[in-house]
Formats: sequence, C-alpha cells, structure tokens
Amino acid sequence: MNIIEVELITVRMPLKSPFTTSFGTQTERRPLLVKVTALEDGVQTIGWGECVAMSDPLYSEEYVDGTRAVLERYLVPMLFAHQAAGHDITAETVGHVLRPIIGHRMAKAGLEMAILDAQLRASGRSFASYFGATVTKVKSGVSVGIADSIPELLDVVGNFLAEGYVRIKLKVKPGWDIEPVRAVREKYGDIPLQVDANAAYTLADAPTLRRFDEFDLLLIEQPLAEDDLRQHAILAKTMRTPMCLDESIVSAERAADAIAWGAADVINIKAGRVGGYVEAKRIHEVARANGIPAWCGGMLESGLGRAANSALAGLPGFTLPGDISASDRFYEQDLTEPFVLEDGYIKIPTAPGLGVEPIPSVLAEMTVHTASVRPDRG
Repeated sequence: MNIIEVELITVRMPLKSPFTTSFGTQTERRPLLVKVTALEDGVQTIGWGECVAMSDPLYSEEYVDGTRAVLERYLVPMLFAHQAAGHDITAETVGHVLRPIIGHRMAKAGLEMAILDAQLRASGRSFASYFGATVTKVKSGVSVGIADSIPELLDVVGNFLAEGYVRIKLKVKPGWDIEPVRAVREKYGDIPLQVDANAAYTLADAPTLRRFDEFDLLLIEQPLAEDDLRQHAILAKTMRTPMCLDESIVSAERAADAIAWGAADVINIKAGRVGGYVEAKRIHEVARANGIPAWCGGMLESGLGRAANSALAGLPGFTLPGDISASDRFYEQDLTEPFVLEDGYIKIPTAPGLGVEPIPSVLAEMTVHTASVRPDRG
C-alpha cells in the first residue's frame, strides 16, 4: 500500500449536555480526524482514524493542537521517509517506525487507525475480522458525569437504565463520592455499578476509598496517580473492591508490570491511550493470559472511534461491559450514521474496514481546520 496523502481534519462536535469529571467539564469535543489516501495495486482507497486527545492536556499530556503539530511535523513525514526508502507501510509496522518519537501515543493511534482502515478496506476485511472478534454485538455500559446534585444524578441514572444500558459507571472525586454512590445503590438496587476517579485521590484518602467496599461495586477505576503502580498495589491490598487501572496502562509491558505487582485486578483498555489498536490487542492478550478481566473504555468518540472500539470489545478477553454507548448518549448528530442501543447491546459493524465513514455533509459542517501532508512535503 502506497500512501499518497494524509489529511488532518479538526471537527467540532457539541455535546448534548455538559460532561463533568474530576478534571473538568466538557461541553464539546474537537476530535482530530486522520484521513489517509493510499494506492493498493493502482486502486485508490481511503482510511479514517480518530485521535482521542482532548482540547486541553487534562486527561493526559496530549491535546488536540499538539497532536496535530506532532503529526504534521514528525509522525507523518517519518512514515513517508520510511516509504521513500522502499519499505512497506502497514498498520502492524506503524508503531515500530514511529518509536523514535517519544510518547504522543494518541497522535500515533489516530494515524495507525487510519492506515489500518485503509488496509482493511483494500483487502475487504472488517476490523472485527482482523481483531478476531468472537461476537457480533457487545454489551453497552454508560459513563455518568458528576452532577449538580444527588437528585439530578438519580434522574440521569434512571433514564439510562430505562434506555437499556446494562452497566452504570459513576464519575467521582473528593467531595462527590460516597454519598452519590450510596444514593444510586439504595434507589436502584443490585445494578452493575462501578466508579471512576480519574486519578483524583492520593493514598492519604485510603480511608475514604475503602468505604466504597460497602457498595458491592464491579470495580474502582484509577483512584490514584497514573504513574504510581506501587501505591495502587498498596491500596488494592486494603480493599475488597477490584482495582481497575486506566490512565496507568499505556502499553502491554506496563500492563504486565501492573498485574505482576498486584496493582490491577481489572484493566480498562483504550486504544487511543496506548498508541493504537495493535497495542490494545496485545494488552488484551496479556490480560487474558493472566486471568485479568478487561473492558473497552471510551473517550467520547465519534462513530469512527465507536466502530473500532466495538470491534475490539468483541474479543473474548473483554468480559465486562465497556463504555461503548449509543451515539445519542453524547451527540445530537454523530459524524457517521448513528450507533443505536438495542436491548443493551451495540452491534459491531461488519463491512470492510471500520464499516462506517463520515457523512460528507455533516463532516463539512463540523470541520473547523484542515491540513494536508504529502510525500513531497515530508
């Protein structure tokens, strides 16, 4: 496959309602889309990727403007240089070729995803077939942001349960933790329930965190700092609630370390966070080999990322419901044809590549910035 152009397209997607976590409130997403145009045996094919970096460096050190800059200045030219030297570019080799650039996993993941989409479209294979998905649909959980009040939270959770979501995840932070969870558990009984702190606590908060044990949660997600596996391991030994790591898991090697040290009873796998779907599948294999449950997290993706995530979540090691919600959970208008919740499940696309693509008129309306990189510029 010969790549002839990479377009970087920033779009603006307003959220239906504000989404609040321990690190701030989002009212819109500005995902960076990566569009790869390539030739395969003289036939032009297009692949789409989505970079999940947020507008500001709050969830991680990456942010949209920074990912665009590193893609345009370093990552894409590096691939073109590799191609010009007579080497093939495939999704499986992207991570290796780009390894000299330290970090920037979200930028790398968006580029790898687009190349994989083009590669699979050219060969007529779906993401699900490529990954080895063993199901045709996946259970859908929903992430519930921090509310202004407990009564408001209860209404929101009730509406999601009525829609058919099979698992509720509550965002928590110091000062908004035990009582909201207690209220949900008391009102809605024995529903599958978990909490996500997004690294908002320290080990000094262990007495508070241990109080979650009384609610029979599926897991507690990333209570402590992303770079501290040791303290997560210490905390895990003092809690009955299974310890789940998210931000801390940036590679298969880090996943293996977390498991070996007792820091992770469960792993949330996000392809964008770990550098791409090839690495995400490796983490799935590490977790499965060690008997560690995994689930597929979300970053408020458009239908492009949602399609890829659903295919990944079809692998057998993803034994817990993920954050692959319907399009209308966050958006009045998705970039693609909407994903719909059916009896608690999201169907995995079966057409070649992602199986979905942006609706041209919607993409044009949402686009706020474009840039193009070609081999002669690399």
